[in-house]
Amino acid sequence: MNKETVITLLFLIFSAFASGQENSWSLTKCMETGLQNTIEIKIRQLEIKRTERSQNSVLNRMLPTINLNGQQGYILGSTIDPATNARVSSNFQSDNFYLNARTNLIDFGAFANAQKDKINIEQAKAEKEVLENEYKLQLLESYYQALYTQELSKIQKEQLKQAAFNLDRVTKEVAIGSKPQSDLYDMQLSFSEEENRNLETEQLYAIKKIQLFQLMNVTDVAIDEVVLEPYLKERTKDIENELYNPKIKLAELNYQNSLKSICLERASNYPILSAYYGYSTFYYKNIKQANANTDPFFNQLEDNKSQQVGMQLSVPVFNGFRNNKKISASKIAGDMAKFAIEKEKQQLDKQVVLEEQNKRNYLQLHHKLIEKQKFAKASLATTQAKFSSGKVETILYSAVKNQLLSAEYDVLKNNLQLQYIDMKINLLRNDRL
Repeated sequence: MNKETVITLLFLIFSAFASGQENSWSLTKCMETGLQNTIEIKIRQLEIKRTERSQNSVLNRMLPTINLNGQQGYILGSTIDPATNARVSSNFQSDNFYLNARTNLIDFGAFANAQKDKINIEQAKAEKEVLENEYKLQLLESYYQALYTQELSKIQKEQLKQAAFNLDRVTKEVAIGSKPQSDLYDMQLSFSEEENRNLETEQLYAIKKIQLFQLMNVTDVAIDEVVLEPYLKERTKDIENELYNPKIKLAELNYQNSLKSICLERASNYPILSAYYGYSTFYYKNIKQANANTDPFFNQLEDNKSQQVGMQLSVPVFNGFRNNKKISASKIAGDMAKFAIEKEKQQLDKQVVLEEQNKRNYLQLHHKLIEKQKFAKASLATTQAKFSSGKVETILYSAVKNQLLSAEYDVLKNNLQLQYIDMKINLLRNDRL
């Protein structure tokens, strides 16, 4: 074998291995892909950015507002001469310019609004975490549903191979007259049933994979060639960690926001101290008296300018008890938000209790299934010896071998169920696998 042939062979082997790797999808890969492709999560990310952009700090709220106004007008008929302050029968053109600035030095509402803005950002992040957590739970269930079906299909394919072997053997034995025709009918019926079950499982497996990849919004993958990786690592041991559930966190932020809403309504009853500055000037001209001695435009602006500086204290005295009603309503909303926290905690506790009971049930069943698998192996060993010596019919031997395959699948599925429940509890309690 020359060097070029060796290189070509190695390249083909590597390509086949790489292709197999690309078609293998693990639970972690599905999670990462789904979180990147989900439109709802992208919308939540934009909502976080929008909330951050709309945030105003206390300093920003205290910055002065400055307005520059210009006005040009004409006064026709009898009016007051701005130069002499006397009534004259004439027409005037006037140009007025104003520069106003105002800022609140003490405003309790600004402090409350700034604090609410910070909580709003945290709320937007928590809403995204809630959506991600719900999506992970949904994807976890879809992945394991497809994985169960995949492993069942493997078992049934092995059973179908065994049924095909037995059918071929019985066919030959009937042909030479060592087996009656009725045995062939029995094997043909058994093989037909195996084929139907295998076809139904493959169809169900295809549907489960399509549902999984639709959930991830993945369309550029040959789903028929995808193989799911069984997550058969050692199950995570129970670790007492601090509870972190996005729904509870969001409920707590809603409660904090309701408390700030009470502070904001109360701020309406507090005084506001503000400072202001004003600058103004004007220009006038008598339109009818074209030869009148009118000062130039810029000279008048310079001569007529005036400035105003002051401070203003606004103290609420009476507003028809409207603020008090708003404060009372905000307190009720706060109590509702507080109960919402307890509701989320109760729902989480109930769900975790059910899953932990399922986990105990599967652990109890695990030992029974291991024992059943051991018995099935022993039964197959003795039946195979009897079959080789002609003491056992082919259909009985096939049934015993299928029992072992089913027992092995039951053990595998039970292990997958235990890992599924472990990861589901971790997602519920700690938002992680």
